[in-house]
Amino acid sequence: MRRPGLIVAVLFVLLVIVSAIVPQWFTGYDPTATSPAEKLLSPSGTHLFGTDELGRDLFTRVLHGSTMTIRATLGSVGIALVAGLAIGVVAGFAGGWADAVLMRAVDVTLAIPRMLLALTIVTALGFGIVPTAIAVAVGIVPGFARITRAEVLKVKTLPYVEAARMGGASWTRVLLRHILPNSWGPVLVLAVLDFGVAILAVSALSFLGFGAPPPAAEWGTLISQGRNYLITSPWLSLLPGLFVGLVVFSLNHISRSIEELQR
Repeated sequence: MRRPGLIVAVLFVLLVIVSAIVPQWFTGYDPTATSPAEKLLSPSGTHLFGTDELGRDLFTRVLHGSTMTIRATLGSVGIALVAGLAIGVVAGFAGGWADAVLMRAVDVTLAIPRMLLALTIVTALGFGIVPTAIAVAVGIVPGFARITRAEVLKVKTLPYVEAARMGGASWTRVLLRHILPNSWGPVLVLAVLDFGVAILAVSALSFLGFGAPPPAAEWGTLISQGRNYLITSPWLSLLPGLFVGLVVFSLNHISRSIEELQR
């Protein structure tokens, strides 16, 4: 209770996740049902975020769009976490030439702008949720790899690891029972932080037209569709953009709070 901001951030993120799983709990409108007579209505009690150029309820489309955006984000963070952990553990634990080769490959990836790399990959793989998740994941793998390697290098020299080896434990047992569990803290913080980064990247790709095809309601797609009405109906882009910003801000606050609690 000493951290009310953290409680609010966690509750908001949980609410977004629940709305992505069961959006029908929060709205009774169909996200694809058009109503030309109600097009471009401003926000009200009936339509919380107003309606778009086809009369569709914007709040409903934001909630249903969270399903695809969060699915792509979970996929990208999951892929990056597994690949980054594997690279970091091998590089930090094995050392020598394996460490040198893997870390130089990571450095090369870091030298390429993340969005440019994602655009190149998604162009080669095609449009949709899965190519978007893979493209975003490749850009955030280096962060996980470097953090994991640094933690493994630090933990593997601690006395209890040496004691385990002196007691006859195999390197596999030492890795699974001692090194990995004690290297997880900073990786968890980075995973929460990169979840927000991945949301921005996924939304940016869908904004540019690389996401799911219409009438899908990804967050970036909604912002992109509303930019043609910024003068007459600014809520079409403003409200989905604020929603995305609040989600990312909440995730950043959670990751910062976890890091502070670990100190």
